[in-house]
Amino acid sequence: MAKYLLLKHYRGAPTPVNDIPMDQWTPEEISAHIQYMQDFADRLERSLEFVDGHALSSSGLFVRYDGERRPPVTDGPFPETKDLIAGWMIIDVHTHQRALELAGELSAAPGAGGKPIHEWLEVRPFLTEPPTITE
Repeated sequence: MAKYLLLKHYRGAPTPVNDIPMDQWTPEEISAHIQYMQDFADRLERSLEFVDGHALSSSGLFVRYDGERRPPVTDGPFPETKDLIAGWMIIDVHTHQRALELAGELSAAPGAGGKPIHEWLEVRPFLTEPPTITE
């Protein structure tokens, strides 16, 4: 089994087919989207392929260390050009192909008008061992 991170983006990914921002959806459309996501996670939980997942707020800051006895440096709120992560899901599957299949299915979550979003999801494998350095 290999773990993969499925990342949903507010922006920064290619434009989805159904490109109406969630803040313009009706309460019913939001509920249908959330229910689809929950049903998807429940099904993967039963097949032992679900590890964890959460939606994220659109607010956030970049933070970095600025030296001993100095407060962290922050950059934010995010300018519109920065990539924002809307949510994530961790899956544990037997093959890379299965990770792609599940990401494709998750991309079909309903959006505005009840139509599939066809959003682009980032699929990233977890490192299983440190990278090999060759000279």
